[in-house]
Amino acid sequence: MDETVFLFSYGTLQYPDVQKSSFGRLLDGTDDAMPGFTKEMVEITDPDVLAKSGERFHPIVMSSGDPADEVAGKVFRITPAELAAADAYEVSDYKRIEVPLKSGILAWVYVKA
Repeated sequence: MDETVFLFSYGTLQYPDVQKSSFGRLLDGTDDAMPGFTKEMVEITDPDVLAKSGERFHPIVMSSGDPADEVAGKVFRITPAELAAADAYEVSDYKRIEVPLKSGILAWVYVKA
């Protein structure tokens, strides 16, 4: 990959079926975490996303303001085109922002819109 970006996932973007259908390949991720965030569940109604993930409820995160809180997940090195594919997968309940991870990596992540 010539140009890469980092994407952090705490949910369905870690699923092999979601990766294959969204990116055309399996991603190789590293364990990491997002300090200062908490997680809850959101109901998904988009039929395409439901078909890809196989799950009606997906995790969603929001800033807690408490650095002791953290959400675990995986960080992936992807291309800008793959980031656009991730944007297409996510529903309007989510927005993409850049956050510093526990490792110090600055990564894109989808949080509560």
